[in-house]
Amino acid sequence: MIEKFISFSLRNRVLVLLVSAILFGWGLYSVQANKVDAIPDLSENQVIVFTEWMGRSPQIIEDQVTYPLVTNLQGLPEVKYVRGSSMFGMSFIYIIFDEDTDVYWARSRVLERLSTVGNMLPEGVTPTLGPDGTGVGHVLWYTLDAPGMDLGEQRAVQDWYVKFALQNVSGVSEVASFGGFQKQYQVTVDPNKLTYYNITVPQVIQAVRANNNEAGGRKFERSDIGYIIKTTGYLKSAGEIENIAITTNNTIPVRVQDVATVQMTGESRLGIFDLNGEGEAVGGIVVMRYGENAAEVIDNVKAKMAEISKGLPEGVKFNIVYDRSGLINESVSSVRTTLIEEMIVASVVVFLFLFHWRSALVIIIQLPLSVAIGFILLNAFDISSNIMSLTGIALSVGVIVDDAIVMVENSYRHLAEAAKSKKWMEEE
Repeated sequence: MIEKFISFSLRNRVLVLLVSAILFGWGLYSVQANKVDAIPDLSENQVIVFTEWMGRSPQIIEDQVTYPLVTNLQGLPEVKYVRGSSMFGMSFIYIIFDEDTDVYWARSRVLERLSTVGNMLPEGVTPTLGPDGTGVGHVLWYTLDAPGMDLGEQRAVQDWYVKFALQNVSGVSEVASFGGFQKQYQVTVDPNKLTYYNITVPQVIQAVRANNNEAGGRKFERSDIGYIIKTTGYLKSAGEIENIAITTNNTIPVRVQDVATVQMTGESRLGIFDLNGEGEAVGGIVVMRYGENAAEVIDNVKAKMAEISKGLPEGVKFNIVYDRSGLINESVSSVRTTLIEEMIVASVVVFLFLFHWRSALVIIIQLPLSVAIGFILLNAFDISSNIMSLTGIALSVGVIVDDAIVMVENSYRHLAEAAKSKKWMEEE
């Protein structure tokens, strides 16, 4: 079979050259289209289910949230195993699927199962899916450089402006905010006053909840004009919360301010984010979506940052504290440079070894062609250009050259001997 293939190639040189040119062009296109990252993504194919129930101990979370979810999420198709983790106020479930399972198909199966376990969880507890990213999806970290602006205002800018803008970037799965204070109104009740007025904490909670709402009315027509009646009751200040009536005592309303104090403050924090020992900072983590091109996503995020910087408060700018593009460019550039150097050195050695430029040219052409075909296969198997894959191509250059040298040198020797025999016979 090999002899017939070689014979066919020798008789159809133009066809062989045409196919080689097509493969080389396809390979050049594959080099441009191939995903680029610093390291291969070896993380497990998993779906994360996050559930929040603040104020509860890890044991309560384990018994009432984590255990029911783990037991009901087991048995899904193509699931290897399910892990659960409980902590103060939060529960994490990690569903590990088979390697060849499509991640979005897996997320759909988990959502279907979660829709059936809602009645098994405590009231008000709703499990949600984590981002469709991986363990190496954190491609960029940034902080807000905002001199003169307090941490609460910085966090508001991050949560209500920057985060929403960056989440629209193609390839971004999530922008996770960190640092600062999340603004909230706190109602601090006085137990002695509650006892004096014979009021319970649930009554205070219900009163605040009921008054922070909008009530719908009806539509009626008068003089051929339609009127829509509605009641707007959303709370907008601490003073409005203080004036909410909880109950009446001898026809006198008991308000929130009679039994509690209301103040605007930050949500309780379990930690802080410190930047280089210079103090607290506010920022975000850009998480790349599963299977995206890391280099392209980072470039798009930076372009979006330049766009939304125009809308930031005066004096506020972005400070990038971690950018994987530097590692990507240096790693890939280093391996690519080594690959080019290997090809040049191998070509020179081949030429010096054979000292026949036509034979050396046959071997030299194989090097870029083989590398180009390698990138075609990388795209076919959805493998990114990273340290591991490019190093494999670099190591294979030696094998390609050795193979070609043996074949070409053998052919050259036989042709030379045949020419020498022919010349000897003619002389005879």
